[in-house]
Amino acid sequence: MKSVLTVFLKEVRENLRDRRTVMNTLLTGPLMAPLIFVLLINGIVARELDKADKPLPVPVIGAERAPNLVDALKQSGIVIKPSISDPERAVRDQDADLVLRIPESYADSWNSGEPAQVELIYDESQRDAQGSVARLRGILDGYAQRTSTMRVIARGLSPTILRPLVVADRDQSTAQARGGMMFSMLPYFFILGAFIGGMALAIDTTAGERERQSLEPLFANPVARSKILLGKLGATGAFALTTLILSIIAFSLAGLFLPTEKLGMSLSIGPHFAVLTVLVMLPLVFLIASLQTLAAAFAKTFREAQTYLSLLMFVPAVPTMLMSIFPFKTETWMYAVPLVGQQVTITRLMRGEAVSGSEIALCFACTALAAVLVYFITARIYRGERLAIST
Repeated sequence: MKSVLTVFLKEVRENLRDRRTVMNTLLTGPLMAPLIFVLLINGIVARELDKADKPLPVPVIGAERAPNLVDALKQSGIVIKPSISDPERAVRDQDADLVLRIPESYADSWNSGEPAQVELIYDESQRDAQGSVARLRGILDGYAQRTSTMRVIARGLSPTILRPLVVADRDQSTAQARGGMMFSMLPYFFILGAFIGGMALAIDTTAGERERQSLEPLFANPVARSKILLGKLGATGAFALTTLILSIIAFSLAGLFLPTEKLGMSLSIGPHFAVLTVLVMLPLVFLIASLQTLAAAFAKTFREAQTYLSLLMFVPAVPTMLMSIFPFKTETWMYAVPLVGQQVTITRLMRGEAVSGSEIALCFACTALAAVLVYFITARIYRGERLAIST
């Protein structure tokens, strides 16, 4: 045990001497994602709320054909702009978010009691225009509903005849559940943070020392290579765990600056969430450290190891993308799959759902078993004589 601790302290001390690596691992990695997240969400929300409060300019073609409709639009905060000769091109070139066109047949259809058609010209691929389109469409729908109600009343009928079916919404989601849906990428940031935290140390302790030809003298000491490996994995795992904890703290602080209340959501990352997240991530940290060390053991140079581990970094993204794209119902077997179990557990904790002790134990045990298996594979590679040879 003393030999393991000696190797552990040696690797930690040497890694701490590299200030640039420490800054990238312990500061840039955990802080950059929450900072970008806060700036992005605040920017989007501020822009949409600002557009909702301001009058909406809309070029109208044929405004003289529907004076009552135009007056209703003005009362609803729409600024009527002059007609455009080529509205389709104006929308494609982003000179206008949308254009309202009132055809010549509008007045005849309106006077005869038939449905009068208007045209909304917009580009759905322009994300900035989607809010303006939804706002104008809502105003037009409201105007159509009020007009139809007045027509029915004028004929001595009840306006309820137009609505034979009324749908009452009973949304069962909570503010925290809606927040968990919006921040579904958060588990990936935690996993990626742990990956980045141990990456530099895993490369340096294996491929780096192999390139510097310092690994062979280390193996020449009368210490079992399994103990040397445990010390290196312990140091790599310690940095990965530190990065994970810093990421959780950073996102909990970032939640204070997100306008979740304006969105009808909440993001609660408290001590209970942090403790359970660290608990289910603990065996995954060791698994990641073992995988990184295993990949680095096949590289003869620092750069080669960087290439291998950069490719390995895409592995955590696979379950996150699949679970974000395809809807799924949480099943018990998911907790037994490393990465998937952590993703499901953290997502449910964010949504404010109760995760049972058996589910957490299953996630912890299966990931720990996978970590031990990868450790034995790495230990076998460490026992080989080719690992110490740099050429």
